[in-house]
Amino acid sequence: MKKVLLSTFLFTLFSQVSFAQNQTTVVTIKNNADAPTINKNIYGHFAEHLGRSIYGGFFVGDTSKIPNTKGVRNDIVKALKELKIPNLRWPGGCFADTYHWKDGIGPQQERPTIVNQWWGGVTEDNSFGTHDFLNMCELLGAEPYLSGNVGSGTVQELADWVQYTNFSGKSPMSDLRKKNGRTEPWKVKFWGIGNEAWGCGGNMTAEYYANEYRKYATFMSDWENTGGITRIASGSNSADYNWTEVLMKNIPINMLGGVGVHHYAVIDWAKKGDGVNFTEDGYFHTMQSALKMEELVTKHSAIMDKYDPEKKVAMIVDEWGAWYEVEKGTNPGFLYQQNTMRDAVLAGATLNIFNNHADRVRMANLAQCVNVLQAVILTDKAKMITTPTYHVMKMYSVHQDAKLLPIDFQSPLYTFNGESLPAVSASASKDKSGLVHISLVNVDAKNKNKIEIDVKDLGVKGFTGTIITSAKLQDYNSFDAPNKIVPTVFKGFENKKGKLEITIPPFSVVVLEGK
Repeated sequence: MKKVLLSTFLFTLFSQVSFAQNQTTVVTIKNNADAPTINKNIYGHFAEHLGRSIYGGFFVGDTSKIPNTKGVRNDIVKALKELKIPNLRWPGGCFADTYHWKDGIGPQQERPTIVNQWWGGVTEDNSFGTHDFLNMCELLGAEPYLSGNVGSGTVQELADWVQYTNFSGKSPMSDLRKKNGRTEPWKVKFWGIGNEAWGCGGNMTAEYYANEYRKYATFMSDWENTGGITRIASGSNSADYNWTEVLMKNIPINMLGGVGVHHYAVIDWAKKGDGVNFTEDGYFHTMQSALKMEELVTKHSAIMDKYDPEKKVAMIVDEWGAWYEVEKGTNPGFLYQQNTMRDAVLAGATLNIFNNHADRVRMANLAQCVNVLQAVILTDKAKMITTPTYHVMKMYSVHQDAKLLPIDFQSPLYTFNGESLPAVSASASKDKSGLVHISLVNVDAKNKNKIEIDVKDLGVKGFTGTIITSAKLQDYNSFDAPNKIVPTVFKGFENKKGKLEITIPPFSVVVLEGK
């Protein structure tokens, strides 16, 4: 009798698993004329004075043998331009609230030094400053996003920085800019008023910071440039919904261009796990933390809607990404980690969330761009490689400034040790030339997923596809094998009478283009 029961149980279990692996997810795409545009700034990046992000990363100095333009690496500029980088946030992060911008202007040899108290206790010589960063943004074709010092700075200091960078007439700060070699202003649009004011930016309460924000914002004026400046409040730490509530309630909408949100995919802050040598347990719980972004964006949006039903204020997710233990043998304060297929899946799923909430999320900044956390570029002296995350963001760049095509589907589940996550992530858009792009992610670490999409009403005749995947979740691009993971042609789909039938492999990211 026991053998019969066991056989029946195993047969039932096998049948359920087989069904789960062979079921088809039906995705409906709506061609909605009222849908929002996916702001290109969702695909922004972040460069803090941290580890080898600036020095040894972006900036090698104009005497370096590494090909550069005024000290900025040419290979990095080329790679980021190919990525269509829309904006870059600087100088922090925690570093921003100890940074005094006047230390980084004028002749380099005359600039004072400070100790970077946040990241490794290294000496910061300020050889990379305002001119260097803003000129680099011009090379990149990217909008600069400057984080102002509220923690240890003054209202006058930040107001002077706005005038220095943006005013073309005669004033003390524009005269100083011209004296330092820049005649025309850069016209910086995006300004962060402090960073993580609840933590390293001053350990403030939400009520206290709201008042500080109002004071700083009052004196940051730019009457000369069309549209003025976008002032961005230091936002919540992940699920701190009270922080968003207090800011939206206490700061007038006409003073508020954006409200930030920071969220990192972390298994456990006390034990973050290895960036490469991880198990499926490590993968599952990292993705569990990353996919919480859907809940965070939804709940913060609901609070913002109470006070701003017209959605004038943008949600700015200006720090996001995976955070692991540093690579063995590297400085713990430099936050250098490798980038595997896990990070590619995480990036694709997160960007789908941002795309689908484009009515409110209008800027985001991956942390960080070069050599820090979930970087898109890694360097080793003269060598440079692009990571799996880079390739996903390049594949997804087709969504920039395209009209969102809202989607509807019920995701199958990826189950591990009794816990479950949505296995399929998706978003879609239609650009100004009429091209339709559908981005799909299979989060499941073991099973392929079948997806069906009705595309008859999208006005396209045929599709092509690109995929990024690899043999193992732990695979990554190294300096010895820089092209181990690169996008390839995806052929795992058929268009049958206006219905796309797609089979997407485990832990992979796909972008389909219809024209």
